[in-house]
Amino acid sequence: MNFTLHQLKVFTTIVENKSITKAANELNMTQPAASIQLKNFQDQFDIPLSEIIGRQFYVTDFGREIFVIAEEILNKTETIQYKTEAFRGLLSGKLKISVVSTGNYVMPYFLSGFLKKYPKVELVLDVSNKTTVIKDLEQNLVDFSLVTVSPSHLEIEELPLMDNHLVLVASKENKIISEKGTSIFKTIPLIYREEGSGTRHTMQQFFKQEKIAPKIKLELTSNEAIKQAVVANIGVSIVSLLSIKNELLQNELKIIPAKGLPLKSVWKLIYLKKKTLSPVAKAFLAYVASEKETVYKNYFSWIDNTEFN
Repeated sequence: MNFTLHQLKVFTTIVENKSITKAANELNMTQPAASIQLKNFQDQFDIPLSEIIGRQFYVTDFGREIFVIAEEILNKTETIQYKTEAFRGLLSGKLKISVVSTGNYVMPYFLSGFLKKYPKVELVLDVSNKTTVIKDLEQNLVDFSLVTVSPSHLEIEELPLMDNHLVLVASKENKIISEKGTSIFKTIPLIYREEGSGTRHTMQQFFKQEKIAPKIKLELTSNEAIKQAVVANIGVSIVSLLSIKNELLQNELKIIPAKGLPLKSVWKLIYLKKKTLSPVAKAFLAYVASEKETVYKNYFSWIDNTEFN
């Protein structure tokens, strides 16, 4: 048996993507080149690792077992590289973070200085919905997750970063009139995030507390889609203030004052309590803890000057 580390990498990437074409794109290879590497790896086994049915790629049971071993080998190889760098006095390794979609307006500012300080660190950042983010954390696929609503079923540690303000917004063309009470939510059509979203969770808690049955016009699966729908004057919505900075500056959206708003939650970096953090993860946690006030001052102080009422 004479497989190479490159063949292991190609095989695991194909399995992860469930597609030779997608894996080839990720590895910056041509599709034929990836297919050849997969064939050369397969030729060393007399039991099929995968099969193509129709045009769909499937992994066999044997292939899944080889995949697990291949991942372990590749991880050990990376560890050798990182240990070598560490002995040379350089912090290196992978930092894996999953972020809920609105957190994409937050996380880059906490990563920028850290990556400049430690250029050998390799970042893997996944931006997804809350359900996927928590699943990645639960399965120990990431070092940290950035959320506003913590999972109640997991034992976690938390590092609060900054407040998250949720405001009611409408198109500049919308003639809606603010009201002192909460009755405004009984008449205006609201655009909601999908079920499982942290923003939606906070909204629902507010409506439940105020005994409000809001009029839901439609549900959209991303913050960007909601912003565009509001700009187009399809309806109004409650969104994170962080996500609409540009739209406010460009006079495309306006904040509608309403009793009880803005809603507040907290952006926090969470990780599994029993997880053994890598040197890179420990360094990032320490960096964020020491620099979060400076990051807020440099990039988010505009929030303090925003008028909500």
